Amino acid sequence: MRIGELARRAGVTTKAVRYYESLGLLAPVRLTNRYRDYDEHDVRLTQEIRALCRLGIPVEGTRPFLECLAVGHRHADDCPAALAGYRDAIDELTQRIEGLTARRAVLAAHLHEAAHRNSRLSPAAEGEEPMTDYTSLPADLPVPEDDGAAAHLRGARMPHLELRATDGATVGLDALGAGRTVLYVYPLTGRPGTDLPEGWDSIPGARGCTSETCGFRDHHQDLLAAGAAQVYGLSSQGSDYQREVTERLRLPFQMLSDPARSLAQALDLPTFTTSGLALYKRLTLIIKDNMIEHVFYPVFPPDEHADQVLAWLGDNTHRP
Repeated sequence: MRIGELARRAGVTTKAVRYYESLGLLAPVRLTNRYRDYDEHDVRLTQEIRALCRLGIPVEGTRPFLECLAVGHRHADDCPAALAGYRDAIDELTQRIEGLTARRAVLAAHLHEAAHRNSRLSPAAEGEEPMTDYTSLPADLPVPEDDGAAAHLRGARMPHLELRATDGATVGLDALGAGRTVLYVYPLTGRPGTDLPEGWDSIPGARGCTSETCGFRDHHQDLLAAGAAQVYGLSSQGSDYQREVTERLRLPFQMLSDPARSLAQALDLPTFTTSGLALYKRLTLIIKDNMIEHVFYPVFPPDEHADQVLAWLGDNTHRP
């Protein structure tokens, strides 16, 4: 067959075919008229080169694979030299990944410094990674005060409201079932590499959503043993945002998404606004028989709140 047909069948250009031949990877027969004559084996070799190149193996690096076919093996990677070719390609990719990771870290540091240049918060010190550990809390966090914004909640019935959970299911807040449900409501969980709203640490009760969530995760079985039928977290972040948190923190319970803050409207829950975001203030509801039995508000410190809920459940195990 002529070069054009070979190129068409193998899915490459005629220029590529000539290049492979110049490297000695293809050796077509020369006819008396000096035209090249390619056969089915040349089609197979060309297809193999194309497939390996798409995996990131350079054209010259395909030679051991083609030689493996030339000695009669069914697969181009049946030979030790071909396996070594895979390893070389993996090593090269690993070096590139390490280089890109280092570049990414530098870019993240520049982003963090630029984002905080005019902020009251100090950027990371030279040589330090940007702050991405939201499980640790600063020692000087401001303590939220009880402003009475949750005083009306105890004894209120849960509204007929359905919210999307991180597993894709819809949860009816007026149909939570028998037993006590722990529903902790929080402002905003941080994401590694993503800046929190400006001045976040200076807002009483804002910082600590991740550490609070980790507390409920670590005490989940204890809470169930103490009488909680189920635990839910709830915020105004979308389901995709919360799904990332659920997977990253390996939560054993579902998070509920309320981007419209429908529960706040139905129960007149306390909220606050910062950086253009309307967010829930931190509180926890103990719900029993579709009524709010107990309210934790304000919540502080957030990293010890799961212990507080656990202690309350233990003290009220036999309450009718």
